[in-house]
This record gives sequence, structure tokens and C-alpha cells, in this order.
Amino acid sequence: MNSLTKTEGKLEGKSFPLKDLMKFLIPSLIGILLFIIPIQTKDGITIPVAFFSNKINSFAGTYIPAITVAAMALSVLVSIVALVFKPKGIIENKSMNALFNVSKFWLGARILGTIFAVITLFKFGPEMIYSENTGGLLLYDLIPILFTTFLLAGILLPLLLNFGLLEFFGALVMKVMRPVFKLPGRSALDCLASWVGDGTIGVLLTAKQYEEGYYTKREAAVIATTFSVVSITFSIVILQYLNLEKYFAPYYLTIILAGLVAAIVMPRIPPLSRKADTGYEGTDLKVEEQIPAHISNVQWGLNEAVKKARKNDRVSKIFTEGFQNVLDMWLGVLPVVMAIGTIALVIAEFTPFFTIIGKPFEPILSLLQIPEAAEAAPTMVIGFADMLLPAVIGSGIESELTRFVIACVSVTQLVYLSEMGGLLLGSKLPVSFKDLILIFLLRTLITLPIVVFIAHLIF
Repeated sequence: MNSLTKTEGKLEGKSFPLKDLMKFLIPSLIGILLFIIPIQTKDGITIPVAFFSNKINSFAGTYIPAITVAAMALSVLVSIVALVFKPKGIIENKSMNALFNVSKFWLGARILGTIFAVITLFKFGPEMIYSENTGGLLLYDLIPILFTTFLLAGILLPLLLNFGLLEFFGALVMKVMRPVFKLPGRSALDCLASWVGDGTIGVLLTAKQYEEGYYTKREAAVIATTFSVVSITFSIVILQYLNLEKYFAPYYLTIILAGLVAAIVMPRIPPLSRKADTGYEGTDLKVEEQIPAHISNVQWGLNEAVKKARKNDRVSKIFTEGFQNVLDMWLGVLPVVMAIGTIALVIAEFTPFFTIIGKPFEPILSLLQIPEAAEAAPTMVIGFADMLLPAVIGSGIESELTRFVIACVSVTQLVYLSEMGGLLLGSKLPVSFKDLILIFLLRTLITLPIVVFIAHLIF
């Protein structure tokens, strides 16, 4: 592959100092340890970034909702100033302009999310907004987790993005990702980070790479809605809620199989197949180079990784970029998650909307010979509001087969507004609300028959 001496490494006639190789290896290995390598804790399997995020949450969790509301209010105030007065300090600063000079629609979403957050924090106004299953669930359970995860992941993401790890990893799996999923090899790392860590980390990775020109609109939309998978930890929570822990092995194998089929099919059909193969506006698209026939994947990946690592000379620049990531998520995404998530949960909790739109699934489930089809039908669509809701509704169903189907489908659907959907819509990723509805329904229709077939083999 390559030969290394004490002072330098050599690759296909090209030499580079050992310090350049270390510049790739050391930050990348730290990034892998923080974002990829799972660890066992008393609460189950997780990754270090999520573990430290939870520790911060345990220490400062009672203060985070109030801090978040203040951050949302600041976001709204400065965004209004930017829209109305257009001060040079914001408009002419690239980072500030991107963060605060938003469209009227997204400003409205930020305002609505902030209003919901204030109502929930001080518990005044309509109870349906601040109840423990709507705004309360978001502000006191989900938002603190996102707040601390964004803090750590945002600052530390450059370890994965800036030192050649994606270039190296992408070269290793390029020959699989392109023909099978129609994606660059580097996207496989997004999936891996999501799988052992959290889907939000996958979205963060994808969004940053899209904005930097590594993905086209089509690739970014596919990766964010197909490869930012549900973490193994949350999958276990769903299984426990439905009292099916003894079926973990077939359950997770079913999720992997159904998810793999969906990942192959979804990029080839609308709406994802119709996304443009153009880059993020104002950014030059970086085309993935083909590996020369006479060079191995490992050799090519190592060379590209070292070239990337060489460009990062200043530590201050890395932390500045990381802190910008944090501000983007805190001020730009959290208000949108609060707005969209609250509306979705209010509809799910206080109206028969999801029960009504779930009715078409009743004959489908009956045709597939699923017991208690009428009771299970709403669970096929209510996951669009929040991923835990199908398990909550389905926990009272007697049939283990039906509960198994609900557990698997709710995880393979991926798109749910209280977190992932809100993150996607609040980011700069090219995904609309209409896209999310279609993707959710298509993933349900693709994965349901696979899940049911395996369920009938097991039960």
C-alpha cells in the first residue's frame, strides 16, 4: 500500500512529510472515537458525543429550556432587524447574513417557535400548546438534548470534515455507493455516524458538506432523508416500549433489511430522483474524482486525505467554524423544530386527524393478515408527527406480531416532524414539507411489506 519511514510517507511516487500524515490521522482518529465508536454505559449503547451531551444535560438541564427560549428570542429580534433595517454589520458579514437575513417564511417559523416556547416555559395561554405531550415534550425533553448535542457536535464536527477522513472513507466504499445508492462514497460515513450515534448528527454532517459543495441537491436530499438513520439506542427504546425486548435480533435485522431496500429504491423514484444535480447556491461543486485503474482504493484515499489535511494549519479557524455550526443550529434550527414539532404534536394529541388519514391503511393491513388492523392503522401515519407516538398507541395492542410490525415500520419511516423533519426544514438542505410527506409515505409503503413478510416468518 505505502511505505513509511521515520520522516515521511510515500505514495505512488508522491512523498509527504510524516507530520502531514499525522495531521490526517490524529484528528480523524479522535473524530472516529467521538462520533463513531460505540461505548457501553449504564443506560445502554451510545457514542461519546451523545454521552457527554447527556452529562451536560444532567448537570445543566433545568436551565437549558430558559436559555433556549432566550436564544430563540435573540434569533427573532436580530432577524427582524436584518429584514427591516438591513444593517451593514449583518448584511456584509457572510456568516451573520446567512444566519439572520432569512426569508419572511423562515422568520415567521422562528417567531412561531419562539411564541410556543415562551408559552410552554411560563405555562400560560392554551394548555394544548404547553401540555406535557406537546410543547412540554419538546421544550423539556427534546430541545435540551438537541441543545447540548448541537453544542458538542457542532464544535467537534470539523474533526470528521476537515482532516481527510471523509476523503479516505469515501475512496474505500466508492465502488459500492455509486452503483447501488447513486451517491458519493463519503456519504457512507453519515450513515455510520447516525447508526451508532444519532440521526441529527447525520443531518449535521450532510448539511455542512452540502453547503461546502461536496454534494449536489439530489445527493444531499437523498442522504439526509435516507442515510440519517435512527440510532440503535432509540430503536431499543421503541422495542422496550412495545415490550418486545426478546425479539431484538430479528427486529434489528428486519430494520436493516427494510432500510437497505428503501435506500436502494428511494433515490431512483420521485421526489428524490427529480432533485437537481447542481450544488448549493454560491458554492462551487466539488466533483468526486475517479480512482485511476493503477492505484488501489486505499492508496488513493490516503493521498486525498493527506491533501485535505494539509489545508488546515490554524486551530483557531477550526474552532471558529465549529462555533458557527453551533450558532446555526441554536439560532436557526431550534425555533423551527419548536414550531413544526408543536403543531404536529397538537394535531396528533388533540384531533382525530391521524386516525382519519390512517384509515386507508386498515384494509392494507387486513390484506396483509395483520391482527387488530383497525387499532394498528393510525400507527402507520402518526409517526410523521413523532417517532415515539406509534409505540405509545401500539403498546395496548395484544398481538405480538402487530406490535413487531409497528416497531419496525416506525423506525424505518425515518421522517418525523418533532425532530428530524424540523431539522431538515430548518437547515439549508433542499427538502420541502411536501417532499417530507411523500418520502414518509413512500418509505412506509416500501418497508411495510418487507416487515410484514418477516413478521409472519417469526410469529
